[in-house]
Amino acid sequence: MATTPTGSGPADLPLPAPSAATAPAPSGSPAPGTTPPTRFALLNDEPVTDSAADLLGTGRAARQLAGLLVASRASTPFTLAVDAGWGMGKSTLMRLVDAELARAPEVHTVWFNAWTSTATDALEGLIKSVLMRFDRRVLRRGLQRLSERRALLRAARALTTVAAGPLGVAGLVDELWKSLSVDSQARNEMRGAIGDLVQEWSRTDGLRPRRLLVVFIDDLDRCEEEVVLKVCEAVKVSLDVPGLAFVIGCDRSALAPNGLLRDLSPAASAFMEKIFQTSYRIPVADQQGVREYIGRCARRAGIDQLLDERLTTLLAERSARNPRRIKRLVNGFVLEATLNPMWDDFPPEAVVRTLLLQYFYPDFYRMVAGAPGAGTGDVIAEFRTYRQVRRLLRTPDPLPEAELPAVTRFLREHDLPEQDVDPREQTLSRLERQLPSGFPEMVTDQEFTSLLDGLMALDRSAELLRRLREGAALPAAVEPEPAPYVSTVASHMPSPAGYGAPPTARTEAPGLLLRGVNILWVDDYPGNNEPLAGRLRAAGAVVRNAEDSDAADAALAVEPPTLVVSDIGRGSNPREGLEHIGRVRREGRYTGPVIFYTGRVTPERRSMAEELQAHLTNSSAEVERLVLRLAGPDPRFG
Repeated sequence: MATTPTGSGPADLPLPAPSAATAPAPSGSPAPGTTPPTRFALLNDEPVTDSAADLLGTGRAARQLAGLLVASRASTPFTLAVDAGWGMGKSTLMRLVDAELARAPEVHTVWFNAWTSTATDALEGLIKSVLMRFDRRVLRRGLQRLSERRALLRAARALTTVAAGPLGVAGLVDELWKSLSVDSQARNEMRGAIGDLVQEWSRTDGLRPRRLLVVFIDDLDRCEEEVVLKVCEAVKVSLDVPGLAFVIGCDRSALAPNGLLRDLSPAASAFMEKIFQTSYRIPVADQQGVREYIGRCARRAGIDQLLDERLTTLLAERSARNPRRIKRLVNGFVLEATLNPMWDDFPPEAVVRTLLLQYFYPDFYRMVAGAPGAGTGDVIAEFRTYRQVRRLLRTPDPLPEAELPAVTRFLREHDLPEQDVDPREQTLSRLERQLPSGFPEMVTDQEFTSLLDGLMALDRSAELLRRLREGAALPAAVEPEPAPYVSTVASHMPSPAGYGAPPTARTEAPGLLLRGVNILWVDDYPGNNEPLAGRLRAAGAVVRNAEDSDAADAALAVEPPTLVVSDIGRGSNPREGLEHIGRVRREGRYTGPVIFYTGRVTPERRSMAEELQAHLTNSSAEVERLVLRLAGPDPRFG
């Protein structure tokens, strides 16, 4: 990727792990018209357990669900799914339902976190969790009944155990499990034995159990397939008895045949369809509700005076109204403002606007943070000038004489001659092919333009942009992308650009997945690519650098590479990389895969790359994924 030696390439920046703490506000001067707080505070991302701490108004739904569970005791056994995507409040709703059920003396609850289990202990763990809620006398009598049903040797061992002395609940549960799981005959009796225990514990009065045990199972959609099946086996086969109700938090779409359980047999798929009798889909908060939620979060964190109406709308809509994403971004503001010394020289509003830009417009931010020169240039100035030129070219009135020089100069800078000002519609279309791909959409995005204008209106904004290009600021808002050297098994969370990785992944040891892969990297400033090249070498690849087309030709003549990674602009030629690959393609000197890695992706460049049967990106993570897909030996990455 062509940049000046001191600049940074495209930025893919991680989110530091938040910690529950408070920290002093930065010493920078306040933004105009605001009075920043003296202290900031991080938000807790744990599920809410007290309705007083509920910021999103989940308490009403929790009260209604709890009431339905109590009123439905006669309908047990049944299973209710609390259905929502990652970060949308499943655990919070379930915890609040549990708190409401605590008000009913005849209802008891137990929690089981499926994510902490393995395939070998999930069935045992869930059943034991249920048994632990029963009274000791109930467990002892259940163990006695089991012993009486066994053959003499089995009965003698069980009776000896019971008679050996007083056992606590945990000891009795262990003995029950041993009796119920010793062989296939015992496992066949498991449901009946557990049903007897539940019936005795609940003291059934006719068809209406006097006591109800509600079992909460959380994070099922974050588990491996084997764990999901074991948990569902326990629910449907062993614990499907009157007096038990199950509330399972999961993303139902993740458990669909095309999701986490995509490899299930037809019989297993049919079994999964029978697990849930009903589902409650947590609705996405409406516009007003999520704005109020953002306001409450901002007040708790101490940044409420830094979020105007436009920024609040941007945060609400671009986060897909996801409470967890909103909290993480707010925590990102706090961490950056308090821990990064760069922000000591700037008002807190600069942190907020910079991180919003990186989080919601990562491609644009990569161009902002890239060094000026052949790679990116001053992309903010270019965008703001484009916005003015676009307005003028879209008006039917004659161009004002005072504006004409600026328009023609901008067209010349983008390889359009002055006489091309008319017809204006065609001129604008040709111009937009030379501009970064997102410009036409962003120019109509009022939240984006307001965000950018507010950033540029801050005191010392030019100095801020200079430091961003030099790599002085490493904003913390963007969550890490999935590591490309692991096998992502369940990538079911919707992941718009900048939102980060899904919560569920089963990883395998990376090993040297790129062993034997030979990469030729053509870039006149190879030092800018060293972090990315180092990661590829760590995965086993050999990376050779060539700083110009002649050096690349010499390298191709010595040893054909597995693939080529190339910049585009070199020296005074903004298309040198494209033209060089075109020459070697035509001459048959290299016909393998090519990845163009550049800070500036335009429709024209994308079209030219497609003609060359090459890939084009400004993301280092995308380069890694492409390398694995194009050259990696593991077919899962194909």
